[in-house]
Amino acid sequence: MYIPEMNAMTDRGEVIAFMKQFSFATIITARENLPVATHLPFLVSVHGDKIILTSHFAKANEQWAGVVENKVLVIFSEPHAYISPRNYDKELNVPTWNYISIHAYGQGRLVIQTDKVIDILEATIGNYERAYMRQWNSLPEDFKLKMIKGIVAFEIEVTELQAKKKLSQNKTEAEQRRIINSLSGSDNDNERHIAEYMKQNLKRI
Repeated sequence: MYIPEMNAMTDRGEVIAFMKQFSFATIITARENLPVATHLPFLVSVHGDKIILTSHFAKANEQWAGVVENKVLVIFSEPHAYISPRNYDKELNVPTWNYISIHAYGQGRLVIQTDKVIDILEATIGNYERAYMRQWNSLPEDFKLKMIKGIVAFEIEVTELQAKKKLSQNKTEAEQRRIINSLSGSDNDNERHIAEYMKQNLKRI
Protein backbone atom coordinates (compact mmCIF):
# COMPACT_ATOMS: atom_id res chain seq x y z
CA MET A 1 0.00 0.00 0.00
CA TYR A 2 1.31 3.45 -0.87
CA ILE A 3 1.78 5.35 2.40
CA PRO A 4 3.27 8.86 2.42
CA GLU A 5 5.18 9.53 5.63
CA MET A 6 2.57 11.97 6.94
CA ASN A 7 -0.17 9.33 6.57
CA ALA A 8 1.63 6.46 8.30
CA MET A 9 -0.02 4.97 11.41
CA THR A 10 2.86 4.00 13.68
CA ASP A 11 1.06 3.45 16.99
CA ARG A 12 0.59 -0.34 17.23
CA GLY A 13 -2.14 0.02 19.85
CA GLU A 14 -4.07 2.41 17.62
CA VAL A 15 -3.77 0.03 14.68
CA ILE A 16 -4.99 -2.97 16.68
CA ALA A 17 -7.88 -0.96 18.15
CA PHE A 18 -8.97 0.01 14.63
CA MET A 19 -8.83 -3.60 13.44
CA LYS A 20 -10.96 -4.70 16.39
CA GLN A 21 -13.53 -1.95 15.90
CA PHE A 22 -13.86 -2.46 12.13
CA SER A 23 -13.36 -6.20 12.08
CA PHE A 24 -15.44 -7.10 9.02
CA ALA A 25 -12.53 -7.36 6.62
CA THR A 26 -11.51 -8.66 3.21
CA ILE A 27 -9.18 -11.64 2.92
CA ILE A 28 -7.25 -11.96 -0.32
CA THR A 29 -5.41 -15.06 -1.48
CA ALA A 30 -4.00 -16.15 -4.82
CA ARG A 31 -5.17 -19.07 -6.96
CA GLU A 32 -3.49 -19.81 -10.27
CA ASN A 33 -1.99 -16.30 -10.26
CA LEU A 34 -5.41 -14.69 -9.79
CA PRO A 35 -6.46 -12.79 -6.65
CA VAL A 36 -9.46 -14.21 -4.79
CA ALA A 37 -11.33 -12.27 -2.09
CA THR A 38 -13.93 -13.02 0.57
CA HIS A 39 -15.46 -10.67 3.15
CA LEU A 40 -15.43 -12.10 6.68
CA PRO A 41 -15.72 -11.07 10.33
CA PHE A 42 -12.38 -11.45 12.11
CA LEU A 43 -11.38 -11.87 15.71
CA VAL A 44 -8.21 -9.88 16.44
CA SER A 45 -6.15 -11.09 19.38
CA VAL A 46 -2.73 -10.20 20.73
CA HIS A 47 -0.41 -12.79 22.25
CA GLY A 48 2.79 -11.11 23.34
CA ASP A 49 4.38 -9.72 20.18
CA LYS A 50 2.06 -11.72 17.92
CA ILE A 51 -1.20 -10.57 16.34
CA ILE A 52 -3.55 -13.41 15.42
CA LEU A 53 -6.53 -13.06 13.08
CA THR A 54 -9.20 -15.74 13.36
CA SER A 55 -12.25 -16.44 11.22
CA HIS A 56 -13.96 -19.14 9.16
CA PHE A 57 -15.05 -19.79 5.59
CA ALA A 58 -18.10 -21.65 4.40
CA LYS A 59 -16.65 -25.04 3.43
CA ALA A 60 -18.18 -24.65 -0.04
CA ASN A 61 -15.98 -21.58 -0.55
CA GLU A 62 -12.81 -23.12 -1.95
CA GLN A 63 -10.74 -20.09 -1.03
CA TRP A 64 -10.01 -21.71 2.32
CA ALA A 65 -7.41 -23.90 0.60
CA GLY A 66 -5.42 -20.80 -0.35
CA VAL A 67 -4.92 -19.73 3.24
CA VAL A 68 -2.12 -22.22 3.79
CA GLU A 69 -0.62 -22.27 0.29
CA ASN A 70 0.76 -18.73 0.19
CA LYS A 71 1.02 -15.57 2.22
CA VAL A 72 -2.38 -13.91 2.58
CA LEU A 73 -3.58 -10.33 2.88
CA VAL A 74 -6.42 -9.12 5.10
CA ILE A 75 -7.66 -5.56 4.56
CA PHE A 76 -9.43 -3.65 7.32
CA SER A 77 -10.97 -0.51 5.86
CA GLU A 78 -14.24 0.93 7.05
CA PRO A 79 -14.86 4.66 7.67
CA HIS A 80 -14.21 6.96 4.72
CA ALA A 81 -15.49 10.32 3.60
CA TYR A 82 -15.58 12.54 0.54
CA ILE A 83 -13.85 15.85 1.24
CA SER A 84 -15.18 18.84 -0.66
CA PRO A 85 -12.79 21.62 -1.74
CA ARG A 86 -15.25 24.13 -0.28
CA ASN A 87 -13.52 23.43 3.05
CA TYR A 88 -10.22 24.87 1.83
CA ASP A 89 -8.90 28.42 1.98
CA LYS A 90 -7.90 28.63 -1.68
CA GLU A 91 -10.08 28.00 -4.72
CA LEU A 92 -7.21 26.25 -6.51
CA ASN A 93 -8.02 22.86 -4.96
CA VAL A 94 -9.73 19.59 -5.88
CA PRO A 95 -11.91 17.08 -4.03
CA THR A 96 -10.32 14.13 -2.23
CA TRP A 97 -11.22 11.26 0.06
CA ASN A 98 -10.25 10.69 3.69
CA TYR A 99 -9.97 7.15 5.03
CA ILE A 100 -8.14 4.70 7.26
CA SER A 101 -6.94 1.33 6.00
CA ILE A 102 -4.90 -1.50 7.52
CA HIS A 103 -3.23 -4.19 5.41
CA ALA A 104 -2.29 -7.25 7.46
CA TYR A 105 -0.07 -9.83 5.77
CA GLY A 106 0.51 -13.24 7.27
CA GLN A 107 0.65 -16.99 7.05
CA GLY A 108 -2.49 -18.96 7.69
CA ARG A 109 -3.21 -22.35 9.17
CA LEU A 110 -6.41 -24.33 9.26
CA VAL A 111 -8.04 -25.23 12.57
CA ILE A 112 -9.42 -28.73 12.23
CA GLN A 113 -9.95 -29.94 15.81
CA THR A 114 -13.67 -29.85 16.60
CA ASP A 115 -13.18 -28.44 20.10
CA LYS A 116 -10.95 -25.66 18.76
CA VAL A 117 -13.50 -24.77 16.08
CA ILE A 118 -16.20 -24.58 18.77
CA ASP A 119 -13.92 -22.28 20.77
CA ILE A 120 -13.58 -20.00 17.73
CA LEU A 121 -17.35 -19.91 17.15
CA GLU A 122 -18.04 -19.16 20.80
CA ALA A 123 -15.39 -16.43 20.84
CA THR A 124 -17.05 -14.95 17.75
CA ILE A 125 -20.44 -15.01 19.48
CA GLY A 126 -18.91 -13.38 22.53
CA ASN A 127 -17.41 -10.65 20.39
CA TYR A 128 -20.46 -9.81 18.29
CA GLU A 129 -23.53 -10.82 20.30
CA ARG A 130 -22.85 -12.06 23.81
CA ALA A 131 -26.58 -12.35 24.51
CA TYR A 132 -26.86 -15.06 21.85
CA MET A 133 -24.65 -17.39 23.93
CA ARG A 134 -27.61 -18.60 25.98
CA GLN A 135 -29.44 -19.69 22.83
CA TRP A 136 -26.25 -21.25 21.44
CA ASN A 137 -25.74 -23.26 24.62
CA SER A 138 -29.29 -24.62 24.35
CA LEU A 139 -28.85 -25.92 20.80
CA PRO A 140 -28.60 -29.73 20.38
CA GLU A 141 -25.03 -30.99 20.05
CA ASP A 142 -25.80 -32.83 16.81
CA PHE A 143 -27.06 -29.57 15.29
CA LYS A 144 -23.86 -27.79 16.31
CA LEU A 145 -21.69 -30.56 14.87
CA LYS A 146 -23.62 -30.45 11.60
CA MET A 147 -23.05 -26.70 11.39
CA ILE A 148 -19.35 -27.11 12.16
CA LYS A 149 -18.95 -29.58 9.31
CA GLY A 150 -20.09 -26.85 6.95
CA ILE A 151 -17.27 -24.42 7.80
CA VAL A 152 -13.49 -24.25 7.74
CA ALA A 153 -11.91 -22.28 10.57
CA PHE A 154 -8.47 -20.74 10.29
CA GLU A 155 -5.93 -18.50 11.99
CA ILE A 156 -3.45 -16.07 10.49
CA GLU A 157 -0.31 -14.97 12.30
CA VAL A 158 0.37 -11.43 11.12
CA THR A 159 3.92 -10.99 9.84
CA GLU A 160 3.60 -7.45 8.45
CA LEU A 161 1.26 -4.52 9.06
CA GLN A 162 0.83 -1.60 6.70
CA ALA A 163 -1.34 1.11 8.24
CA LYS A 164 -2.50 4.36 6.69
CA LYS A 165 -4.69 7.20 7.88
CA LYS A 166 -5.37 9.88 5.29
CA LEU A 167 -7.00 12.61 7.33
CA SER A 168 -6.13 15.86 5.52
CA GLN A 169 -2.79 16.08 7.33
CA ASN A 170 -1.46 18.12 4.40
CA LYS A 171 -3.97 20.92 5.08
CA THR A 172 -3.79 23.79 7.56
CA GLU A 173 -5.28 23.37 11.03
CA ALA A 174 -8.03 25.83 10.13
CA GLU A 175 -8.93 23.79 7.05
CA GLN A 176 -8.89 20.56 9.04
CA ARG A 177 -11.22 22.03 11.65
CA ARG A 178 -13.54 23.20 8.90
CA ILE A 179 -13.63 19.67 7.51
CA ILE A 180 -14.27 18.26 10.99
CA ASN A 181 -17.18 20.63 11.53
CA SER A 182 -18.65 19.72 8.16
CA LEU A 183 -18.39 15.96 8.69
CA SER A 184 -19.52 16.06 12.32
CA GLY A 185 -22.92 17.36 11.27
CA SER A 186 -23.43 14.66 8.65
CA ASP A 187 -26.18 12.03 8.77
CA ASN A 188 -23.60 9.52 7.46
CA ASP A 189 -21.93 7.35 10.12
CA ASN A 190 -18.75 7.01 8.06
CA GLU A 191 -18.34 10.76 7.81
CA ARG A 192 -18.87 11.25 11.53
CA HIS A 193 -16.31 8.52 12.27
CA ILE A 194 -13.76 10.27 10.07
CA ALA A 195 -14.48 13.54 11.88
CA GLU A 196 -13.72 11.84 15.21
CA TYR A 197 -10.46 10.36 13.89
CA MET A 198 -9.48 13.79 12.57
CA LYS A 199 -10.15 15.32 16.00
CA GLN A 200 -7.96 12.68 17.67
CA ASN A 201 -5.23 13.25 15.11
CA LEU A 202 -5.25 17.01 15.70
CA LYS A 203 -4.86 16.45 19.45
CA ARG A 204 -1.65 14.51 18.79
CA ILE A 205 -0.07 17.32 16.77
